[in-house]
Amino acid sequence: MRKLILLISHDPHARAILRRALEAEGFSVGEAANSKEGERTIRRVQPDASIADLQMEIVELGEPIIERLRAAGPRSLFYLATTGTGALSGEFNLHHLGVTGVFLKPIDAAIVTQTLKSALT
Repeated sequence: MRKLILLISHDPHARAILRRALEAEGFSVGEAANSKEGERTIRRVQPDASIADLQMEIVELGEPIIERLRAAGPRSLFYLATTGTGALSGEFNLHHLGVTGVFLKPIDAAIVTQTLKSALT
């Protein structure tokens, strides 16, 4: 059975690049353009992994995006895409929030696909 990866980002170009790379490696891919859509999609389809853009919406209604997404689908394995190392020096304890990997932008699609293959087999 193909593993389902959910891409959550406001950037359609970034989602398209990752979608093509992941599908070429045999993954099924879903997309969400914002955290609210991501939450709904996680609840509905329970993806095997999600890649969320930390810079998309760092805090909405007082909760970090990754915390809300994790609450929506605790079975999911989360990877976090971010724009740079400066974004990682904030108040978030990423491991505590359930983030199991970080990909810095510009993201190398080959590294993402290899990491997900290793993590999900």
